[in-house]
This record gives sequence, C-alpha cells and structure tokens, in this order.
Amino acid sequence: MIKRNSRILKWASSIFLWSIIFSACNNHKETYDASGTFEATEIIVPAEANGIIEAFNINEGETLDSGLQIGYIDTTQLYLKKKQLEAQIKATGAKLPDIAVQTAQFKQQAAVIQSRLNYLKNEKNRIQNLVNADAATPKQLDDINAQVDETQQQLKAVNEQSSAQTSALRTQHSGISSEINPLYIQIQQVNDQLEKSKIINPINGTVLTKFAEKDEMATVGKPLYSIADLSTITLRAYITGDQFTSIKLGQKVKVLVDDKSGKMKEYGGTVTWINDKAEFTPKTIQTKDERANLVYAIKISVKNDGTLKIGMYGEVSFTDKK
Repeated sequence: MIKRNSRILKWASSIFLWSIIFSACNNHKETYDASGTFEATEIIVPAEANGIIEAFNINEGETLDSGLQIGYIDTTQLYLKKKQLEAQIKATGAKLPDIAVQTAQFKQQAAVIQSRLNYLKNEKNRIQNLVNADAATPKQLDDINAQVDETQQQLKAVNEQSSAQTSALRTQHSGISSEINPLYIQIQQVNDQLEKSKIINPINGTVLTKFAEKDEMATVGKPLYSIADLSTITLRAYITGDQFTSIKLGQKVKVLVDDKSGKMKEYGGTVTWINDKAEFTPKTIQTKDERANLVYAIKISVKNDGTLKIGMYGEVSFTDKK
C-alpha cells in the first residue's frame, strides 16, 4: 500500500512538473510576435599602401574613435622618392632665367638715351626761339633736329632689343617651368601615398576581427581589420503576411533577449525597414505562425547597452501583453 501511494505521488509530481514547463513555454511563446538575430553594418578596412606594417595597435573587441591613427606602413621608399623630386626641382629651378637682371642693361641704356633726348628737345626749343628772334641760324636748328632724330632712333633700337631679349627669356622660363610643374605634381602624389601609409580608423566602433599583424606585408586592398558601430544594433526579424499590414516604419516595439538570470531582458526598439517582398522562412527563425512558409523581413534598431552582440537571438513584441 505504501509503495502504491509512493508511485501515485511520483506520477502526480511528474504531471505537475511537466504542466508547469508546458505552461511556461506557452506563456513565453505568447510574449513575442516575431524573432530574429542581431546584426550590424560591418566595415572591412583595407590597406591603402604597399609595404611592411611597422605598427598596428588594435585588439579584437577594442572600441576605437573615428580618425584615430592605429598604425602605419613602411614609408622609407616614398620618403626617398620625395627627397629626389625636391632635389630635381631645385636643380631645374636654378636654370630659370632672371628676366629682370638679364634685361637691366637695356633699361640702363634706355634711361641714358632718354635723358639725352630730353636735353636735345629742350635745346631744340631754345634754338627755335632764337631763330624766330633772328638770333640763330636755320642751320643750327637743322643740326639739333638731326641730333634729336638720331637719339630717338637709338632709343627705339635699345627698346626693341630689350623686348626681344625679354621675349626670349620668357620663352626659356616657360620651357623650364613646364619641366618643373610635373615634379610638383609627383610630390603631391607622394604626399598622398604617405598619408595613405597611415592606418586611420574610419568610424566610431568596435573591432570585430583583426586580419593582419605587425611586420606582415601589406598590399593595396588587403583587409586589415573589420569594425562595426555597436552603439545601436539592428535586429533582423521576420513577420507573417497577417502581421505585415499592422507594422509601419518608425513604430516603437519591445525587444526581448534572454538574460543570464534566466529571465527576459526588455529593450525599446524602432522599426527602421520593412521588406516589401516576401521570402521563405529561414530555418533558424520562428515567427508567430510557425506554419507560414512566406514571411517578410524587418529591421529594428535597438540602442545597445553593451550586452547585445552580433548573432544573438532576440524576440519582438508589437503589442503590450497583459
């Protein structure tokens, strides 16, 4: 009799325990309308220069600020090339003619001749007045006129020589300058390559994967590390066609995540994207109606307190449950 009662008690206890588990599962199942996994926009940062990685100071899981230099690639060859170009510019620049200096003699000659011409013109006016007063002969006036004409011809010749020399020097200057300008452009290219040899973090975020190490060879385009901004994380969930019409962009929803205590931790979320095309239910995703074959993907933005990780499962409640 005692054994029989013991069996009855064990049987009743088992039924009670399974009823609690079944009830808890049902209650948990009713607390969400859709589920999915968390994801983030991952950026793969590549090398922008060729050479040995001289420094690369990051670790997976580390949080980095945008614009922070985290390493650099060897720039010895670029530095030497820049020095060579600068030396070429200096050597070529030394060949540039100094137009002002090389035409100064013509200006001095022109100034002396102009001074003599001014004197002769004054003499001409004086003699003209004397001739008008019968105090000088017409021959004296003719002589001074001849001197004025001769001096004017001399001044014209010197000015023409100066113009010809200036034109020739400018042509020479332009030709040499045309050799220097490409060198300046090459220096700008080297400066750009020097800047790209610095490894600069592009965004605020958390390092997800490190693909390279210090002292390894980097080539342009080689992935160095991946980073994502996890301050706000996205839950990609799936809804059925029945739910599709009741969901809208900007809608506030509840996001539930398993807590280490065994309970569900609640976050506020906002619907940021709704796919207008149906797709087959992913095998790893459950929806409110598990029998639905076609579902719609949605994205929900959730502010991350540091707990949410990429790949974690999350559940969504579109309405408050009583």
